[in-house]
This record gives sequence, C-alpha cells and structure tokens, in this order.
Amino acid sequence: MSDVSAIPVAPGAANPEPLLWVRHLRKHFPFRDGGRWREAAGVIRAVEDVTFDLRPGETLGLVGESGSGKTTTVRCIVRALTPTGGEVWFRAGDRVVDLARLSEHALKPLRPAIQMIFQDPFSSLNPRMTVGQIVGEPLVIHRLARGSELNDRVDDMLRKIGLKPEHRIRYPHTFSGGQRQRIGIARALIMRPSLIVADEAVAALDVSVQAQVLNLLKDLQAEFKLTCIFVSHNLAVVRHLCNRVAVMYAGRIVELADTTAIFGDPRHPYTQALHAAVLLQDPDRAVAFDLAGEVADPGNLPPGCAFHPRCPRCFASCKERRPELRPVDGTDRLAACHLYET
Repeated sequence: MSDVSAIPVAPGAANPEPLLWVRHLRKHFPFRDGGRWREAAGVIRAVEDVTFDLRPGETLGLVGESGSGKTTTVRCIVRALTPTGGEVWFRAGDRVVDLARLSEHALKPLRPAIQMIFQDPFSSLNPRMTVGQIVGEPLVIHRLARGSELNDRVDDMLRKIGLKPEHRIRYPHTFSGGQRQRIGIARALIMRPSLIVADEAVAALDVSVQAQVLNLLKDLQAEFKLTCIFVSHNLAVVRHLCNRVAVMYAGRIVELADTTAIFGDPRHPYTQALHAAVLLQDPDRAVAFDLAGEVADPGNLPPGCAFHPRCPRCFASCKERRPELRPVDGTDRLAACHLYET
C-alpha cells in the first residue's frame, strides 16, 4: 500500500487518518476503430495519475471545465467504472481495502458505505416507483430493514430532507426538480454511508433552488458527519460547501489546497484563469487574463504541460516537460507548475 503520509494533512483536520486515499489513479478508454474498441488505435487518457486523500468529515471539491476528468475520477472511485490503474484505498470499519482491485462480489458489502448523488434529478429516479419505494430500496436490497422498521426509517429520512411522511405514496413526477433532488439525497443517506459522492448535484436546478439544496447538504453533512466529494464546474458552489479543492485539467490535478487558499490566492495559471472567468465576491482579486481556447484533447495531449497552449505564462520548460504535483512554498498547497519548481 502506498504511504499515506505522501499527501499533506488537510489544515484543521480533526482526524489525521484518511477515510479514502487515491494513488496514481488512471482511466483510459480505447479509440473506436472500424466499429471495434481497439487499444492499438490509441487511448483517451480521461484520468491520468490522480492522487489525493480525504479525511473524515471533509468535503473535497473537484473542479474544472467539462472534459477535465472530474466525473470519470469519481466514477472510478465508486467503481461505476473499473480503473485502468492505480489504487483507491477505503477505510471500511477496522480494515482498509483497495476498491480498484475488488471484484463485483467483494464490492457488494461495501456499497452501503459509499453512495452517490447524481446530477439529473429527473432521470435518476424510477418513475414507476413511489417515493417510499425509492428511498427505502437500498435498505431492501441489502436486507437492512423491512416492515415497520423500513417504513419508520423512510419516514424519518423524508422529514430530514424537508418532505412529509405522507409524500411516500406519491410518484416522482408530482414533485419539483428541487424536491426530486432531495429525494435522491434521501436515497443516498438512508444507508448511513461514510462517503458521499455528489456529481454536479445542483447543476440542473434553478439558482434559488440550488441554494436551498446546498444548505440542506451542509446541514445533513454536519448531522451525519459525512465525508463528501463534490464535483462541480461552479466555483461559487464549491466555495460555499467544500473544505478543500482539487482543480483538474486534462485528467490531472493541477492544484490542491484548502478552499481559502484556492479562492484567496490561486497559484496555478489554470486556477487563476477559472477565477477570471467568473464573477467573484471580490472581483478586484481576479487575475486579469481570459481562459482562451479549448480543453486539451485527452486523446492527443500536447507534450509537456497540457495547459501550456492556453497559458499566458508559458515558457520553454512547459512545452518540453510535464510538471509534477508538489508542495508550493513549503505549505500544504500542491501545484503542478514549473513556475514553482526550485
């Protein structure tokens, strides 16, 4: 197993032992050639050498443009996709297991501890099931409750998300988008998981509803002592919810730091460009350059730093050698940029 101490402890973390640590995670997809998937035709490097840790009670934000590898990363972690390589160590009770190497049979007992909240509240709920059946289904599948106990746990969870127990007999189409997402959250939390992965959980909602759902997530995280990975392209959402932020570009993490540092003093040019592209609460601190061009093609990455064709601070080394993720200025902040090499 890789050395956990290789990644700095998150500032203010109450427990130095990680719940999850990811080491050199990779996910490659072969090109389609003549109707068949062939590795020889080349690969799309959707995720390449991603390393981070997550400690109990933390919320880590994964941010970046579309195509940066955020969703593929979390799908590998929850094993919706099988990683091409790397390790995904998860603390399950008194043992630590590598999720990347487990068979589907071995994964099943761990599923209750790792739950996912999906982006689209309209398609993620079965329209043929009532709310009570949807929320209680994980308990039934894993044989954790039945009868009156099942009903009581479902009713209690509905109250916690702001719905009424009598809503259990209604179907998803009778609820608004925000209410449907609350139902999706209830379905994930009914198992009392130790890790929640939220993939763009509020992206499909109106702005006013987003705020309500985010506040609900924050309250539930405190109540259930949840550990979360929150995927989003919306920096304002990440700033509100997350303790630390990992910025991804072309399948790699290019900057990783606590939220205050990322938003107060971004170091990597890509992180700075993301700040410049949005309206911050303190716009005077935004870096004055635009994020021009397109995200690097993961099937045809440029040599050296993948961001260098778009970077206004690019110099010779950027075009020749890929920078490694390393500490900046002797702090817990990590950045993959030649600007900070000593």
